[in-house]
Amino acid sequence: MKYSVITIAREHGSGGRVIAQRVARMLDIPVYDKTVIDIAAQECGLSPQFMEEIERRRSGNFLYNLYMSSTNVSIVDQVYLAQSQVIRMLASEGPCIIVGRCGDYVLRERSDCLRIFVYAPLSDRIKRITEEYGETPVDPENYLLRCDKQRAAYYNSFADIRWGDRRNYHLMLNSSIGLELSAQFIFETVKGSKING
Repeated sequence: MKYSVITIAREHGSGGRVIAQRVARMLDIPVYDKTVIDIAAQECGLSPQFMEEIERRRSGNFLYNLYMSSTNVSIVDQVYLAQSQVIRMLASEGPCIIVGRCGDYVLRERSDCLRIFVYAPLSDRIKRITEEYGETPVDPENYLLRCDKQRAAYYNSFADIRWGDRRNYHLMLNSSIGLELSAQFIFETVKGSKING
């Protein structure tokens, strides 16, 4: 395959994780999402829950970072560096799908990495988080916008490109066409990219 590694960035509630899992089954390759956190947590001696919280709340507070870190590198940067190392390791081990965690940016130098961004209309996302994910925010619209803002802030704090900018991805996929069709589209894209040899 021309693309042996797939990265999927996504808006919250777009179904990107579910799409990734379906594509992984179709291609018979592993998918890594929160697993990256678990492996990175073992590497740097932090709890997976703490690492997830750091991702959600990218703190620019100098005193917080100084207090939380025993080195010259802030705790936020340590988390990012640990996850980046894990992502590179997983990608080097063979075909896989990496969901989130700045994977597309971390693997930007790899020519065999298919970078995808999954998005959906707000109404579809609200329906998905309430009916499928079981999330019950008081104000679903603001909740989703806040989630996306947090993802963008985390990504943008490390990358010299912007989260969700179409120029960073090979595919921008509106999952309102259906999760199964979205997965099938990615599968066909990967399978059609075989290198003749």
